[in-house]
Amino acid sequence: MERRSFLALLAANSVVALAAKPDNSAPANEFSFVAFGDMGTGDDEQQNLANGMTAYQEKHPFDTVLMLGDNIYPDGNISLVKQKFERPYAELLKRGVKFHAVLGNHDVRKGRESEMKYPEFNMNNRLYYTFVKGDGLIEFFALDSTNMTGQQLLWLDDALKTSTAIWKIVYFHHPIYSSAITHGSDMKLRGQLEPLLVKYGVAVTLSGHDHTYERIKPQRGVQHFVSGAGGQLRRGDLDKRTSFYDEGNDKVNSYMYFEVTPEKLSFKCLDAQGSTLDKGSISRAHAVAGQ
Repeated sequence: MERRSFLALLAANSVVALAAKPDNSAPANEFSFVAFGDMGTGDDEQQNLANGMTAYQEKHPFDTVLMLGDNIYPDGNISLVKQKFERPYAELLKRGVKFHAVLGNHDVRKGRESEMKYPEFNMNNRLYYTFVKGDGLIEFFALDSTNMTGQQLLWLDDALKTSTAIWKIVYFHHPIYSSAITHGSDMKLRGQLEPLLVKYGVAVTLSGHDHTYERIKPQRGVQHFVSGAGGQLRRGDLDKRTSFYDEGNDKVNSYMYFEVTPEKLSFKCLDAQGSTLDKGSISRAHAVAGQ
């Protein structure tokens, strides 16, 4: 079925018949992915969480990971990529899982060019880019929040405007909403991005930078997450008294797992043992708002 025809059926609320598939294969209009940031320490915390993620993937298959920045501590030196990326995620890479990176403030110190060109980060020598999954179900917009130029904002405006995906997910390193004490909300970046997120019906943003997990109360129809607990954790860093704090965890390392259908986006925050720290879902109404 062509992409335009598929989306037209969904818009008319038609029922799409699905052929029988093996138990380990999702239907064409379902998609799963994982997201986390600030992972690239090479320490036991990163490895333990990677092991848990690998075990979870056996029963809950996913083939896409969003890397939310600070991929190689302390300065993005690509000579450390084996220790701080290839080794922890060796089994996932072996299974064909694709990692799609954005750069964090630590990455750009020495690794801006080399990380952009590193094949396993799938940036294809671009600081910001998009890719589509699930036969047009979902489009990801990867941004460079370490250097948010006017050119990048114009590109994002056009990319969001022309997207035909049901779900639009934007991810970047610096959070525009965060209750963490160490960094917190990047107000300048919020002013630059939020009007576009709202205008074009972006459903979700994902960021790291603060080494915590946080689900923010929906802001102007957009659901924001901070998932920066992939490596070194900042225990006790969340200020739960902020006006936009909804749920969070700064006690254990974690990552996020998403399941997406045309009607619903479900999410979980998971620790290394596979225990659920937070979960919920977003209805399709959020996906179509603003279009």
